[in-house]
Amino acid sequence: MKGLIAKLKRELEIRNSSKQTVKGYIYSVQKFLDYSENQGLNENCVKNYIQQILKNKNPSSVRKDLFAIKFFFENVLKQKLSLPNPKKNNTLPEILTIDEIRKLIENTFNIKHQLIIKILYGCGLRVSEIVNLKKEDVNFKEDLIKIRLSKGRKDRFVKIPASLLEDLKRYIRIENPKILFPSNRGGKLTKDTIQKIVQNSAKKARIKKRVYPHLLRHSFATHLLEVGTDLRIIQKLLGHSDIKTTQIYTQISQALIKNIKSPLDNL
Repeated sequence: MKGLIAKLKRELEIRNSSKQTVKGYIYSVQKFLDYSENQGLNENCVKNYIQQILKNKNPSSVRKDLFAIKFFFENVLKQKLSLPNPKKNNTLPEILTIDEIRKLIENTFNIKHQLIIKILYGCGLRVSEIVNLKKEDVNFKEDLIKIRLSKGRKDRFVKIPASLLEDLKRYIRIENPKILFPSNRGGKLTKDTIQKIVQNSAKKARIKKRVYPHLLRHSFATHLLEVGTDLRIIQKLLGHSDIKTTQIYTQISQALIKNIKSPLDNL
């Protein structure tokens, strides 16, 4: 099995897949291989595995597992799988209001943690993007932050919010490491640490919604849409390859619904 995982890793790396993709695919395939031991590596075994994990796992996560397994079969085992992808649940995230964002920030008393939350929301970053930020990525001459090799292996720029400039300048003068937000040991912060930072602040702010780092990105995009920002600009800021991915925020935004006048009001 170790030999198969090594081959999978090689196939991913020669395609210049991101470290995150390599790690995710290896994890998904290893889980499947553990399940399939003594059953044979075939399509029927994959069907049984998908059927089982769908009982306790979100369909979106199962789809990711299946993408990895299909890649493994086609590029390592040289077998084609003709399996449909499980339908996703069309649930929409419950966006934070502007007031809840304000409370979240006000209840974050650690300077570094507060800056992390402000940048997650104010720039619409992914967690993987903020943990990889370096001091050299911050350009105060043009008030821009460069996001390097993000999802899809692309660079992009985001604007530093004006309200954040002075705090960020002061923070950078104090911190010495090259990494913008280092851990206490000097390395990068983990995604779990960012998750805890956001959750702790949400708890202190007494926000009842489920708050997680990516929700700040969702809230950023939705709030931009609600003040009339063009969808194409939001797409560029978020680093989406396909406008269809950005269009989900037209479904999330409640402002459009709130502004509709019911025909009942005309009676």
